[in-house]
Amino acid sequence: MELKKNPESDLSRKKSLFFNIGMIITLALCLVAFEWKTYEKLSDVDISKPSEPEQLEMMPIIENKIPEPPKVVAPEIKEVKEDIKEELINLETETSLEAVVDPPVPPTPIAPVIEDEETTEILLIAETQPAPVGGYEAFYKYIGKNIKYPDQARRLGVEGKVFVQFVVDKDGGITDVQVLKGIGSGCDEESIRVLNNAPKWTPGKQRGRPVRVRMSVPIIFKLG
Repeated sequence: MELKKNPESDLSRKKSLFFNIGMIITLALCLVAFEWKTYEKLSDVDISKPSEPEQLEMMPIIENKIPEPPKVVAPEIKEVKEDIKEELINLETETSLEAVVDPPVPPTPIAPVIEDEETTEILLIAETQPAPVGGYEAFYKYIGKNIKYPDQARRLGVEGKVFVQFVVDKDGGITDVQVLKGIGSGCDEESIRVLNNAPKWTPGKQRGRPVRVRMSVPIIFKLG
């Protein structure tokens, strides 16, 4: 008759429990084995003294020296003694008494002719004004008798006054005849012609002396 073990001491019941515990331990050892880190041993470092900085190589410094100026050596002056002959120049000149010529007599200077300003200046107003011989009535009678109405002005019916300017000279003659304001069509030229042929006037006077005076008169052109 086969004897059976005590069920309480039978380990087969706890087989699965022991298997699970073994697996857990095995897995834990594998994890520890894979996760375990190793570190190299560090050498001791002495931090009591600071490390000296690395010395950099210094570039050589070149000094620019100014060159000294060259020394000027004064030249030696040697005295040279030479015989200097002095030549005497005879400043005395011989004069011949036989060839004595009298100095030329300078010509007598001719005094320049100074004209009085009153004789050359043309005045606008004088102490005694010039006037036609016989008066202005005789002067305009001369103009009316000798003037000719220009054909062009007659055809165009031109009428008006021509203002003429002239100079009464010291002898009474009429010179420098000019038209100040004209009407054209030949009337200006006819006025100048009549005055250039007019008889002499009585000249103007300044301080009792005849002078040149500038005058102006109107000449009327009118068709009858």
